[in-house]
Amino acid sequence: MPRTTPSLRRRSTALPVYACLALAALTALTGCSDASPSKSPAAVTPTTTTAVTPDAKASDTTGSPSKPAAQAPVHVSIPSLGVNSDIMRLGLNTDGTVEVPPAEKGMTVGWYTGGPVPGAQGPAVLIGHNDTRFGRAVFHDLKKITKGADITVRDAKGAEIHFEVTGRETASKTAFPTDRVYGPTDDRALRLVTCDGAFDAQGHPVDNLIVYATRK
Repeated sequence: MPRTTPSLRRRSTALPVYACLALAALTALTGCSDASPSKSPAAVTPTTTTAVTPDAKASDTTGSPSKPAAQAPVHVSIPSLGVNSDIMRLGLNTDGTVEVPPAEKGMTVGWYTGGPVPGAQGPAVLIGHNDTRFGRAVFHDLKKITKGADITVRDAKGAEIHFEVTGRETASKTAFPTDRVYGPTDDRALRLVTCDGAFDAQGHPVDNLIVYATRK
């Protein structure tokens, strides 16, 4: 599903037929089907992100007191949907597309490390499968989420960050809303992405479902 780089081509082997991954790609997660998005998250003006350095402290160039570095997310829960998942890290494939959790880890959510840490300013992106060849996956019921629902992300230090769902949309993978998903924001935002919609001739979902949330 997901990918990220100027030429968002996905490998045919990356997404098996009927396997629904959350496509976070350059131009937009164009997900489970072959597509050539026009731009990637890298093409969007980056937001100010906080470096993730476990157990380290970062000081600014002025010599002011150091502040704890942001902690990477390790767990996410959505009580209203019964979702409880560890979080794995996702980067980029060699072809510049965004990685997605492997099919055998369909019940595990992935965090795109090219964006902010959940809770920091800007849009943190979590990607998960809807279904895989092994069956239902972690974001299978994401389409049932409602406005105002709570999403809780726990970081490596055990701190819990709560987000409130503000909306959701279904977008064609050929017209992914890259700016809305990856673009700069003044708030501390969270995006959840998975596959959605009907299947094409190759058995790939033609749409992506995107859930928008902001920190409480």
